[in-house]
Amino acid sequence: MKNIVIFGAPGAGKGTQSDRMIEKYGFGHISTGDVLRDQIKKGTELGKTAKGYIDNGQLIPDDLMVSILADVYDSFGPDHKGVIFDGFPRTVPQAEALKNMLAKRGHRVAAMIELHVPEDELMKRLINRGKVSGRSDDNEETIKKRLDVYHNQTAPLCEWYSNEGLRHTVDGLGDVERIFDDICKIIDSLPE
Repeated sequence: MKNIVIFGAPGAGKGTQSDRMIEKYGFGHISTGDVLRDQIKKGTELGKTAKGYIDNGQLIPDDLMVSILADVYDSFGPDHKGVIFDGFPRTVPQAEALKNMLAKRGHRVAAMIELHVPEDELMKRLINRGKVSGRSDDNEETIKKRLDVYHNQTAPLCEWYSNEGLRHTVDGLGDVERIFDDICKIIDSLPE
């Protein structure tokens, strides 16, 4: 079992690369963004609460996210090949909560794979994504807030995962196939 945290700023290509990893390795996928958007679409109480945070470019409270993710993780069953965590953790306390949640199940994170993309490219990608997808959070003002939140609150995760011996960095700029090949080399080198 290889649980992977895919990491990077909004627009770094986490969704694109996650789809490729799912196809090649048969991993499960937990995208906090997708889970939350689904709840918002359904108009659930969680969705309404989450929408308030998201519309202001803020993060969802940790206890709420961990409990949602534990339910989704457990839905894959005890013998899955691994799960990609996409968009979580975003803070060191969340990383510690994820580690504890997995440990209770006898599991662990095998690697954190960081997609590194320069900020000017991230802005271009997100503005274009907003035009194509119609996502309300892909406008310039909200993007700037999201990137600020990323740099201030989530960048310390790089150091935390480095200290855990799990951090791997991939250049997220350029050809999608080359980026995926770099990711596969990391995954293939991980112990079972």
